[in-house]
Amino acid sequence: MCRNIHVLHNFAPPAASEEVRAASLQYVRKVAGMTKPSQANQEAFDRAVDQVAAATQELLDSLVTVAPPKDREVEAAKARERSRKRFATQAG
Repeated sequence: MCRNIHVLHNFAPPAASEEVRAASLQYVRKVAGMTKPSQANQEAFDRAVDQVAAATQELLDSLVTVAPPKDREVEAAKARERSRKRFATQAG
């Protein structure tokens, strides 16, 4: 899956519509195999992004969990630490 698409469920505050749209755009770009459609495909591309965003928002609104919401800042710090460890240069 695209690395640019992040988990949007169970965060405080909830995912904003801009985040849902950005994830939908990344998904459609990946499936279509293009980052910028031609003029002939622009309408179909935009329609697909709108439909994926609507389905994603509906899914997020429907999901139920008993787990407490995750803090965005804490999760972002964890991700930065994982990235730092993953890409750290090893001396020797």
